[in-house]
Amino acid sequence: MTFVRVALDVPLPRLFDYRADDASLADVGCRVVVPFGSGSKLGVVVGVTDATEQPVDKLRAIEAVLRDMPPLPADWLALCEFCSRYYQHPLGQVMSFALPPMLRRGKLPRARKHKVASAVSLPTLPTALPEQQAAVAAIASAHGFESFLLHGVTGSGKTEVYLRAIDAVLAAGKQALMLVPEIALTPQLEQRVSERFPGAHIVSAHSGIADAARARGFLAALDGSADIVLGTRLSVFMPLPRLGLIVVDEEHDASFKQQEGLRYSARDVAVFRAKQLDIPIVLGSATPALETFHHALSGRYRLLELNRRAVAEAPPAVRTVDTRKEKLQDGMSAALIEALAVRLERREQSLVFLNRRGYAPVLACPACGWVSRCRRCAANMVVHLTDKRLRCHHCGLEAGIPKACPDCGNQDIHPFGRGTQRLEAALSERFPEARILRIDRDSASTPTKWQALLAAIHAGEADLLIGTQMLAKGHDFPRLTLVGVVGADAALFAADFRAPERLFAQLMQGGGRSGRHDLPGEVLIQTEYPAHPLYRALVEHDYNAFARSQLDERQMAGFPPFSYQALLRAEAKDMSASLEFLGAACDAALPLAGDAVALYDPVPMRMARLKNLDRAQLLVESASRPALQSFLAEWNGLLHKLKAPRDLRWHLDVDPLEY
Repeated sequence: MTFVRVALDVPLPRLFDYRADDASLADVGCRVVVPFGSGSKLGVVVGVTDATEQPVDKLRAIEAVLRDMPPLPADWLALCEFCSRYYQHPLGQVMSFALPPMLRRGKLPRARKHKVASAVSLPTLPTALPEQQAAVAAIASAHGFESFLLHGVTGSGKTEVYLRAIDAVLAAGKQALMLVPEIALTPQLEQRVSERFPGAHIVSAHSGIADAARARGFLAALDGSADIVLGTRLSVFMPLPRLGLIVVDEEHDASFKQQEGLRYSARDVAVFRAKQLDIPIVLGSATPALETFHHALSGRYRLLELNRRAVAEAPPAVRTVDTRKEKLQDGMSAALIEALAVRLERREQSLVFLNRRGYAPVLACPACGWVSRCRRCAANMVVHLTDKRLRCHHCGLEAGIPKACPDCGNQDIHPFGRGTQRLEAALSERFPEARILRIDRDSASTPTKWQALLAAIHAGEADLLIGTQMLAKGHDFPRLTLVGVVGADAALFAADFRAPERLFAQLMQGGGRSGRHDLPGEVLIQTEYPAHPLYRALVEHDYNAFARSQLDERQMAGFPPFSYQALLRAEAKDMSASLEFLGAACDAALPLAGDAVALYDPVPMRMARLKNLDRAQLLVESASRPALQSFLAEWNGLLHKLKAPRDLRWHLDVDPLEY
């Protein structure tokens, strides 16, 4: 008798055995429909065997084998098994996540013919600088697996290096996979890649694509007809039988880490996949993640540097404006206001960068101290004046703006602090002739709105941009010559040890939008701490000095990349339930930890309440990744056996980015 081992989308760390009455139909990698409980489920066959540990008379037979697509390949199954093992997530749920929604429902999209260009005119290539040529040659010389860190200043032409490396891969008859951090960057990159490779079959993969199109792309990748896959983090799971190169652009970006469900890092999974397939991978950034830079310094990754801008002759001049010495006008210094006026006179574009959307962070009553707090989260509701709403940016709760203080009745309540909408109002009043565009998650709430805003900027229909980090990466605006940074100091003293790294990357990336072509650029950073080492490194365009100093601090503190961490998080309607579960989990972990793994006390999370749930966490840490992984594998099994309240949810987050 033949049995099949099936991975099902259930929150249990185990596989399920079924009878395969017709052994010829039972292939590894096939999707099957099996009875489960009182209904049926779709799963993936991960093993075929003639023995089982379950009582044979209690095993049920598979109901159907879906033969409407080729079996999922062995390397794809191995990739899912790695993610399940490393991120301590049930294999069936990993595979379900990795499959497009339509395929996991047992359906196939209607076939569409891929249009092949009949007369392909090859584009004229831009002249490559010597540094670019050297980087392309190094990537081409790789024999088998090798990780490259392409560290290039903003505007140095990293994308041109990617495209030339992809060209060589396509010429060898192989496929290429290119990851970008956000959906917003995918359309413009797709256009550039399409123009560069007019005869190639290019597939886009991200959550903004319709289910049928996403399934068609997956199948095109699976059958080898796709040449290039461009996508966000989920595209790392695309099956590619001829894969010859992986590129991860803006590899430092936190968007590559999934923060719910399967909490994986697409960058790290991409490195594993390159090693698994014995192919090169290129990680590119102007501000590499400190973990990546550490690997380059230690020789684990090969460092390729682009120190010159490809078009502009020099990087933008960065200046700090000491805001301790003057009274700000609507949050802006005289130097910034004057610089904006000069650009308007020259008909050049400016960007005022403030990473806080809405009109103001909080509505407050000066009489009794009432603040517009969210009733479901440990956060304040933000004033959105355009639609006259208070909105929580964490859970989405909305309410009208009260006319008087709900606590004391005082009618003199007012917004406190600044957001992008308030800055827009102030600049509109100061520069009434300027065409102002605000770009944040509210104004660019859909891909269509976002593309319309970008088109307006490129068409010269905006003089002054007010933006959040959406504008800080990947964009090339030829007439933008000034970036003004407002309100950056708060991140200097945040409790999160990664905050300085994120701030430096954000400011360098944001400032890098300035002066990318023939017009010189300038960056003005308003700060009360102009002598801070982070700002000094920005002024000197010295990422290396900043990164080395941060690595020294982390080594002394024993933080990653000099240690490896995982968080066990729990959330329930009552904080005591969350902490009690974590306490029991800690007790269960102590006999397993030994000397190699450190366990910290359970504590409430920084955002202790979210969507009416109280959240707590327990940190585990080790100087050895294998020791931590071995511990987590045993601990995870015990956690599933712990008794917990019905409404309590828990999860493990390996290599966490949020604390």
